[in-house]
Amino acid sequence: MIKLTFLGTGTSHGVPMIACECRVCTSPNPRNHRTRTSAFLEYNGGCVLIDTPQEHRIQAIRNRIQRVDALLLTHTHADHIHGLDDVRRYSQLHKKPVPCYGTPTTLDTVRRVFEYAFTETPRGGGKPQIDLHPIDEDRAFPLFDIDVLPVPVWHGETPVLGFRFNGLAYVTDTNQIPPSSFERLKDLDVLVLDALRPRPHITHYSLYQALDVVDRLRPKRAYFVHMTHDLDHEETNAWLGTLMEGVELAYDGLTITV
Repeated sequence: MIKLTFLGTGTSHGVPMIACECRVCTSPNPRNHRTRTSAFLEYNGGCVLIDTPQEHRIQAIRNRIQRVDALLLTHTHADHIHGLDDVRRYSQLHKKPVPCYGTPTTLDTVRRVFEYAFTETPRGGGKPQIDLHPIDEDRAFPLFDIDVLPVPVWHGETPVLGFRFNGLAYVTDTNQIPPSSFERLKDLDVLVLDALRPRPHITHYSLYQALDVVDRLRPKRAYFVHMTHDLDHEETNAWLGTLMEGVELAYDGLTITV
């Protein structure tokens, strides 16, 4: 069994968005409050973090995360890696580096952006202790007795990795899934998928495009993430319930099992 916690479900601006007084940004419904998209998986005794957005510290405290045994990075946009410094707390607690998995290009960017983490500093200087593990996007890699299958997708012109863990697939930040990756997403119990807003966007699936993907793949359940303030949680889920069974917006703090 895999336990998945949605740490964040918002787009790069987050919801509420700075300097916005729209009805979703000012909504009292906590499910309309979305930090940047990230997830936490627990299975076979291991704890796996997917991405480290700017609010990772807040997400970890809210969800009482006590440890991270592995970090997977989908890509290196700011809303997916700029909380990486907070990973130092896990290496401090467990007195060992956190293994970090990503494509060679992703890890090269991490090494450049967080250069201080990979250079000698005075004793006592705080920095994340991470071990970089490059992965081949065309080959599964073992992680806590599951062969994790990378799922390459496109985010505009930026390559992004989704990940499949047996019957669960996590695919954020995409507007195009290549045919070979569609093959990797067949026969799912749960699909987590980017669904930015109702209107089209040049680098993300719209809500309607995400529904088309779900209709094509037919997972048993689907949860949408990376939403803007254009989507009210309750209204959108009520509408989704009239269209397709087992499809809904995720929200920060939602926990499911697969």
